[in-house]
Amino acid sequence: MTKIEVNGALLAYDDTGSGTPVVLLHAGIADRRMWRGQIGPLAERHRVIALDLRGYGDSELPPAPFAHHDDVAGLLDALDLPRAALVGCSFGGAVAIDTALAHPDRVTALALLGTAVSGHEWSEEANGLWDTLVGEVEPEDFAASAAGEVRFWVVGPGRRPEDVDPELVAFAVEMDQRALAAEQALSAVDVAELDPPAIGRLGELRVPVLVTAGAADVPDISRLADRIAAEAPGATRLPDVPDTAHLLPLERPAPVNAALLDFLP
Repeated sequence: MTKIEVNGALLAYDDTGSGTPVVLLHAGIADRRMWRGQIGPLAERHRVIALDLRGYGDSELPPAPFAHHDDVAGLLDALDLPRAALVGCSFGGAVAIDTALAHPDRVTALALLGTAVSGHEWSEEANGLWDTLVGEVEPEDFAASAAGEVRFWVVGPGRRPEDVDPELVAFAVEMDQRALAAEQALSAVDVAELDPPAIGRLGELRVPVLVTAGAADVPDISRLADRIAAEAPGATRLPDVPDTAHLLPLERPAPVNAALLDFLP
C-alpha cells in the first residue's frame, strides 16, 4: 500500500504492474481489497492502480469539501498519468462515469460492473426488496447494518445465504462494516455531486464503455446496465454473469477478468 496527497487528502492505493494504466474503483460497501482477484491478471498487461476512495479503507477524510470524481482526476495528476481506463463496481462505477463526464480528456475507457449511476432513483421494487431483506436497522449498529446490506447486495434477492461461499460473505461483511463507518464520517463532510448528474448525460460519454451485471443482483442494476448500453455511444453490453450478485469481480473473477483483458486498451 502507498499513500499519496490528492486535493489535500492522503489517499491509499496499490500500484502493480506496468503498461497502459487502469484505475480500479471499489463498491460503496467495500474498499480496494475487493479487487484482489483482478490485480494479478490485469497487471500482466497493465499498470493497475486500486484506489481507496476518500474516507474509505486506508484513505483519509479531511473536513474540507471535495468530489470523488475530482479525486480520481487528482490521482492521475499526482501519478503524472495523462489518461487512464477506469474500472468501477457499484458506487465506484458511478464515480467512474462522473469522472468521464467531468474530466473527459483524462479517461480512455470505462468498464462498469454492477454499476450505479449518479442521479438514478431506485424503483419501488428495489425499495420493497430492501424493506423485506434488510428492514429497520439502527444506523449506529454497523454489525447489523452490514449483515443486512450483504444479504441484500452480496447474496442477492433470489439466493439464500447458504447458496453463497461463506468466506465471501464474511469478507464482504468485514469490508462493509468499515464502509459504513466511512459513510457515517462522509455524511459530515461536504461531498460535491456531479451537476447535472450522470443519469441524464449518458449520451455524452465519448469513450468505449463495457457494462455488465450479476444475474443474481437486484433487478434495478441489470436495468441500469441496459440503459447505459442503450444511451452511451459505442457501449458494449455483456450478458449478466450467472450466479453472482453485486460484487461480481470478487465473486466471479474468472469471467470478469476475461472480459476486462479483452476490453481494456
